[in-house]
Amino acid sequence: MIEQVLESSVVPLAARLNAACQCIWVDRTKLRDQLRANLGDAASLLESQAGLVSGNVVFLAPGEATAMDRTIRLITLALNSGPYQRRIARNAPELARRAQASAGGILGFDFHLGGPAPQLIEINTNPGGLLVSLELARAATAGCDCLTEPLSVLAAAGVEIGRLGQRIADGFRAEWTGVRGEAPLRTIAIVDDEPQSQYLYPEFLLYQRLLERAGWRVVIADASSLELKDEAVFFADERIDLIYNRVTDFYLADERHSVLRRAYEAGLAVITPHPAAHARWADKRLLAWLGDEALLQQAGLDADDRLHLRQTIPATEVVEPAAADDLWTRRKGLFFKPVDGFGSKAAYRGDKLTRTTFEHILAHHYVAQTIAPTSFRRIHSADGAEVDLRVDVRNYAMQGETWLRAARLYRGQTTNFRTVGGGFAPVLTLPA
Repeated sequence: MIEQVLESSVVPLAARLNAACQCIWVDRTKLRDQLRANLGDAASLLESQAGLVSGNVVFLAPGEATAMDRTIRLITLALNSGPYQRRIARNAPELARRAQASAGGILGFDFHLGGPAPQLIEINTNPGGLLVSLELARAATAGCDCLTEPLSVLAAAGVEIGRLGQRIADGFRAEWTGVRGEAPLRTIAIVDDEPQSQYLYPEFLLYQRLLERAGWRVVIADASSLELKDEAVFFADERIDLIYNRVTDFYLADERHSVLRRAYEAGLAVITPHPAAHARWADKRLLAWLGDEALLQQAGLDADDRLHLRQTIPATEVVEPAAADDLWTRRKGLFFKPVDGFGSKAAYRGDKLTRTTFEHILAHHYVAQTIAPTSFRRIHSADGAEVDLRVDVRNYAMQGETWLRAARLYRGQTTNFRTVGGGFAPVLTLPA
């Protein structure tokens, strides 16, 4: 199949492979064996989540990888600068203005690849899928010898696949030592609302095993089951040192998260990611502020760096009621997202908007982002038919370094895990 694809030189190689190559895939048997060795009887949970894992791989051009990596490095430089930190502090909720020694953990940078350059559509502070995607990368299999590089090399980003688990554990250790220094870290709680009902619960189990192998006691807990006593956080009479926070109430306003909030305010546990990290990295208004030429220049980015960000971040603006008429006129080219939203919740394509929904947007905190076109991956469905699925690429990064890339395949206008044949997929970056 690859030999047929290579005959054409008009369409870029990665796009041709995504349209035709079916000889590299995720080996389900190998994946099950990996999970069984890692999770034991719980291994079947990942397979039971229909739409979570695709059996396909996605090909990435080396120039696309380089462009995304540069965007991530430049954004990290900008958002760590004094000018941006002051802008963020002025606009963040009081809770998120607190100085934090921990950086806030691993970030997810999501891109669409359907235009001339990759387009960053959002940044996430608790990006799901990292360990699931690591397992998928390890299970990628080729049915031919058409590629000279090992698949494990093509599936890696800035960290070798075999070393990524240790790097992730080291990231948690760095979050701890940044706050507590040399004090011993003994217990970690992976916390969400009703974690066993979460779609990514299998990944919580993968994190639990990974962190246990690093030498820590790890529990998975419902946020509402945490307790405060003796100036510490407890779960079922066990003192918790570090909380891996997966709740999507980013500023801990819900009553269910009152213990998390009080623990954060009083420094009773190291929490990662935390409200200040969300304000610093994932507030959607940042994508508008990253288009501010003067602020970028104050942050130390030169003209070429600023041009690169203009080319890889879709034009984004904070929605203001005063601009309602203009936004309504331009709505078909815009995507409206809540400032503190996630996972496409309460997000709307402008060409689908009703007046009622538009009025809701004007009354709440939203940004309007120029629609960034997606690329596609052609797959074979269970009945043998060819189906084109949309692709976005998530870059997992820490301190400006990309650790791993994963694709999400889906149908429709927003990323979802309900598409047959869709879900997370390994990304193979072609050699230069």
